[in-house]
This record gives sequence, structure tokens and C-alpha cells, in this order.
Amino acid sequence: MTPYDFILAVTTDEPKFAKTWKSLSKQELSQMLSETPPVWKGSSKLFRNLKERGVISYTEYLFLLCILTKPHAGFRIAFNMFDTDGNEMVDKKEFLVLQEIFRKKNEKRETKGDEEKRALLVLKTDAEELVSRSYWDTLRRNTSQALFSDLAERADDITSLVADTTLLVHFFGKKGKAELNFEDFYRFMDNLQTEVLEIEFLSYSNGMNTISEEDFAHILLRYTNVENTAVFLENVRYSIPEEKGITFDEFRSFFQFLNNLEDFAIALNMYNFASRSIGQDEFKRAVYVATGLKLSPHLVNTIFKIFDVDKDDQLSYKEFIGIMKDRLHRGFRGYKTVQKYPTFKSCLKKELHSR
Repeated sequence: MTPYDFILAVTTDEPKFAKTWKSLSKQELSQMLSETPPVWKGSSKLFRNLKERGVISYTEYLFLLCILTKPHAGFRIAFNMFDTDGNEMVDKKEFLVLQEIFRKKNEKRETKGDEEKRALLVLKTDAEELVSRSYWDTLRRNTSQALFSDLAERADDITSLVADTTLLVHFFGKKGKAELNFEDFYRFMDNLQTEVLEIEFLSYSNGMNTISEEDFAHILLRYTNVENTAVFLENVRYSIPEEKGITFDEFRSFFQFLNNLEDFAIALNMYNFASRSIGQDEFKRAVYVATGLKLSPHLVNTIFKIFDVDKDDQLSYKEFIGIMKDRLHRGFRGYKTVQKYPTFKSCLKKELHSR
């Protein structure tokens, strides 16, 4: 897939499958990748600037998806898992060895279970809820394997067999000799999150500095299993008759909070509010304790107006957490994922096999 394909996959309701896939010669691929900037020149417009001038492998696609839902506090953990020799730098061999481990684990999972479970890469919890298997979980369990397995011994073979991609050139240079430090890795992950949020925000702002509270509600409810969104949208229209608008900084801070949803849920449990509705002050306090983020009063009020079904200025903990978990994973969990993810995956494989 191309950088533009990836942007479409995570910012539109349905990826555009009606696309003519083509194979690339080594010369064409080399020419395409020559336009990839080094990681230290990265920006929050990297994927938009590259558009169709790049290639992303299927395993890298999973890696990028996980970045979108990773809290900033987890960036160091992610980097350390790639840095298998502990020298505070990640080279191309280390990156590819763990990519290969994840690919092999993925292939083993695909030989078990039905087609839907294979496409989703999911686990069943005690509550019978479908939860995405984390890319990082697989890498964390297998970091020691990377250090001692025959894969590490065959690192040179893996490197020589894998074709360069936009991500590999961006991280390790055209010759593959550069090394990735934590600062550049952190900046890349932060830029990717920002770029996707900017695209979503700009699709509603129409060139303005804010989006309406109703548009904010639309964005929150995308990729969720909420069938009757009209109820929530009506809440906003009724409760906020005079539009003030949500700025991009507020928009971004909310999704940074969303990436820390598990910690937020723990904080609420500690406050013993999980069994009942909570007010705005408790909500703001729990967000700050869990994430260190201070959400603006207007943003918090807007969130409450969206989800305040009973009009009592209280937030239903279970309903809010359930809906936001769907939104966090951008539809790549539950029944909606079953419909589009296998098809998208097959398109990716078709493109990769045609090279």
C-alpha cells in the first residue's frame, strides 16, 4: 500500500478498494523511495506529502495502526523493545528481526480459528468482548526470542531478502546504514498521531480554526457500534444552542486522553465512581491523574453534553468507556472490522505478491 492508502484506511469509513494494483520493478521502487526524507526531516505532513510516492508493507501497516493508539508514555517502551542490544539505538537489522517475529506469529495465528478471528487478530476476554491483540504485546513477549533465536543469527539473511519500503528508508536511510535514536522515534510517532488528527479535523473545519460541537460529536461516534447516533447529536443541539467551537488543541488533547483510556478507567475505579455516574469535576480530576492532561472546561462540558442521555449533567461511566474503546481502535475491532479488514488485508497481500 502507499502512504495515501494508509491515510484513507484510518480516516475514512471505508477504504477505497476499487484501485488498480500494479507491480513495481526494482528501478521504479528505487526511484519512488528516493523521494523519502530522512527521519530527522520528518513532519506531521509526511504521509500527505508522499501521497502515492511510497510503499508500506503489511507488517508495517499493523505497526502504524498501533502507533495511533499508543499513549506518549508508551513510546519509550516501544523503542526499548526494538532496541534489543540496549545501546539506545535501533538499526535496520533489529527492526527487521522483530518485524519477522511478528510476521511469523501472525502467520501461526492465521492457521487457527475461523476467518473472522484470523482477520481481526483478537482475543476473547471473560466478558466475551473482542479486543485487538496488540502489536506491542507480541513484540514484548518475543524480545528475548530476538536476542537468542536463530532469527537474530540470520539477521543478515533477513535484511538481504526484505525489499526496502518507505518506512525503512525513512528510518535507516537509502543505504540502510543509519541508526534510529529515541528522539527521532518519538517525533515520528507523535507526528503520525498529529497528522491523522489534523486530517480528521480539517475535513470538518472547512479552513476555520474550530469545528462545531456537533461535528466533534460526529467524529467521536465514527467507527463505533452506536446505531442511533441521532440521540447523541440531538443532545448537543439541545444543550449547546450557541456554538463556541472546538479548537485543534482541544481536539488533540482529547485524543491524547483517549490513548490513555485504560489508565483513566483505573483512576475512576480508585475514586470508586465506576458503579455510578460522575460529574465534570470528577471527570477532569481523573483525566489529570491518569494522563497529566488538563482538558479545557468547554471540552469537558461538550463531552458531557454529548453523552448526558438523562440530562442530569452526569456521565454514565460504562456507556462512555464502551463507546470510546470502539472509537480508540478506529473500527478495527468488533463486527465492523470483520466486514472491511479481511478485504483490505487481501488487497495488501495482492499488492505485495505482485512485486
